[in-house]
Amino acid sequence: MSNLSHRTQLAATAVGASVLTFGLLQAYNSYSRYSKRKALDQEIHRSLNAHDFPGPVERDEITSEVNDYASLSTENEFSRPDKLGVPLEYDEDLIREQLARNYAFFGEDGMKKVRQGSVVIVGCGGVGSWAAVMLARSGVSKIRLVDFDQVSLSSLNRHATATLSDVGMPKVKCIEKALNKIAKWVEVDSRIELWRKDEGNDLLAGVDWVVVDLLKYCHENSLKVFSSMGAGAKCDPTRIQISDISFTVYDPLARSVRRRLRLLGVESGIPVVYSTEVPGDVKLLPLPEEEFQKGSIKELGVFDDFRVRILPVLGPLPAIFGLNIATYVTCELAGKPISNPLPIKNRKKVYEKLYRDLLHRESKLAGHQINKLPIDEDDVALIFEDLNRGRSIVPPHDVPSRPALVRWDSTRPLSIDNCVVFELSEAEKHVRECWDTQGRPKEGVRPEKLWGQEVASIVEKRRQEVKRLREWLM
Repeated sequence: MSNLSHRTQLAATAVGASVLTFGLLQAYNSYSRYSKRKALDQEIHRSLNAHDFPGPVERDEITSEVNDYASLSTENEFSRPDKLGVPLEYDEDLIREQLARNYAFFGEDGMKKVRQGSVVIVGCGGVGSWAAVMLARSGVSKIRLVDFDQVSLSSLNRHATATLSDVGMPKVKCIEKALNKIAKWVEVDSRIELWRKDEGNDLLAGVDWVVVDLLKYCHENSLKVFSSMGAGAKCDPTRIQISDISFTVYDPLARSVRRRLRLLGVESGIPVVYSTEVPGDVKLLPLPEEEFQKGSIKELGVFDDFRVRILPVLGPLPAIFGLNIATYVTCELAGKPISNPLPIKNRKKVYEKLYRDLLHRESKLAGHQINKLPIDEDDVALIFEDLNRGRSIVPPHDVPSRPALVRWDSTRPLSIDNCVVFELSEAEKHVRECWDTQGRPKEGVRPEKLWGQEVASIVEKRRQEVKRLREWLM
């Protein structure tokens, strides 16, 4: 028993020693990490104390009236008000450490271009604020922010920097405050102003990139410009893409902007971020009575002071738009452009074949050759991708190996909302059962009777989606 007891004591001692050793190692590692953090913190403070600048300002100084901010933002040079307590210089080693992963990605030459770049962001809401934050985090050293609006409670679901304490603060000052905490070296020029064509040169002069919807002006004056289209009433991040304005499809804002630009002689050459998603079943928010007093609702957009939140917006979508913009611009500045953005709708040959087959099928039913259908290849893409999700209308809604588009209701003409996706064998059955050999609709044969009420309900749901899309595009 004494030998057993002795062995037990030895084992306990060994275990205790192991635990003690492990604890000491953990303590050493924790202390080592703490020491490194403390040393870095002291190094940062030494760097900051090497410059003369006032200490942090009180909250009431930052949240003064808009007119006080406006008086600070009339300088033409990129500048930061001294009252924000931001040094004009920052230790280079600290900057390079903060941007280490960007240097690893772009290299020395690329990052030199990025850090020498200057960007103007006109519109500092859900999209612009996220673009500003990521441009600063990526190393862009000069950022001008232009927006006349203030942070409201409803801004907080999508704004990159705004907090409850910022409500009532000009959006540009809210972003500037955040950027000064993220990247001390960034020169932020905040302008609480509206961009107007006759005064626009002052706000846009001396910059490399403009992130703005002032497209015509920038195009005429050879300013590189990137624009954001509509993120309102959208929720699917997989439908977001970067494209030239001339290639945008199924975005109501992009469609309107594209048409106006064409009337002004601008056909292409402007990159945009947009969503191909058909707006969901959401309603516009009520318009305050005072806005009705300004005149026709359709004409309110011409008023400089017109500002009303009428579009439902899911916060992450404008954020993703802004991050797309920041990525595109940063890569361009670094000399590593995203030269050929991959379109979400990149199955052109599939759409062409679907269109040809549908044209042949409709010609056969008509008894003569039809040269053109009332829908085009863009509509085919909409029907296949957006309305039918690339799947057969028939349960279990498999992805068809040989997809075919067919008119749903034989008694109605072909249209976007009267065309569905089938597997080829299903399409042939549909034609065989719903039309006679002369290409005439069979009496008493309805598609919902052939395929069931579940399928008919899906078709009706798709029809309502098309109706909403048409309302948005008007």
